[in-house]
Amino acid sequence: MHSARDRIEYEQWLEELEQIADRLDLSSDARTYAADLFLMDVPEADRSKRAVLAASVYAGSLVAGDGRTQSDVADAADVSRLSIQSRWKELLEQAGLEPPRW
Repeated sequence: MHSARDRIEYEQWLEELEQIADRLDLSSDARTYAADLFLMDVPEADRSKRAVLAASVYAGSLVAGDGRTQSDVADAADVSRLSIQSRWKELLEQAGLEPPRW
């Protein structure tokens, strides 16, 4: 789990998460899940943070039942869809959740 210090340290990224969530009109539950997923294992490299942030938003929207497409999230987060596709399942698994099997 993450601490309050993590929220402070990554405040800029969490603000960006909120901006992405605003663009997608996500519910507060989806935003909370996305932030929790992101803070569970924030990568060191800033370049990777953006991709993990987008994957967290996508996964958080699924968990909350407020699903958005990978393409929509990628556009809102200004990343490639492949960046989300390659990370979202791992985020859910790290959180102890089972990814959907479509």
